[in-house]
Amino acid sequence: MKKKAVSFAPLLCALLVSVQVLRAGNDSLEDKYTVDTQKSTVKWTGKSIKGGHFGNIRISDGSFVSDGKSITSGNVTIDMNSITVLDLQEASRQDRLTNHLKSDDFFSSEKFPEAKLSITGSKPGKSGQIDVTGNLTIKGITKPITFPATIKNQGDNLEAEGTITVDRILYDIKYRSKSVLDPSALADRLIYDEFTLDFKVVASK
Repeated sequence: MKKKAVSFAPLLCALLVSVQVLRAGNDSLEDKYTVDTQKSTVKWTGKSIKGGHFGNIRISDGSFVSDGKSITSGNVTIDMNSITVLDLQEASRQDRLTNHLKSDDFFSSEKFPEAKLSITGSKPGKSGQIDVTGNLTIKGITKPITFPATIKNQGDNLEAEGTITVDRILYDIKYRSKSVLDPSALADRLIYDEFTLDFKVVASK
């Protein structure tokens, strides 16, 4: 029995070395991508019992690490003062809603000018997508979040598209929420708790 154990030792060592080489090879396939803030877009949509509103918000900075098929880490910063409203035609109504969104009823943009997404990893999802996991910080409050995304790898460039669904109550945004107030009292002034962020992130090595 001792001779068999000794004879398998070189094979075991070779196997361990091979595993380490494969790990090193996989790590070398990962690259850091810097977000192109001019080409990247984020569309927000909030809905109420009467309809809703939508607009854009700007990415001010970002980078992530990817092997072209998944995202292993990353950070994205959103400029909360860049929020715009696109569904209203009158400039005065646009300005009124924009200022309201920046107020303490919603995002408190003066106190918290940035929102941040810290990506901690991803795994294969449905229909060729990946499920991205991370932490989202809004108004200084950080909560874990998971969302689907599609990655397109084009040489030194990479595009990621998807939708993040956010429960605003988790971030102390309670204005006209049925979670805080009686829905019957709010009537047609009720605003739903979830809003979405449809993003297209363009990045390069």
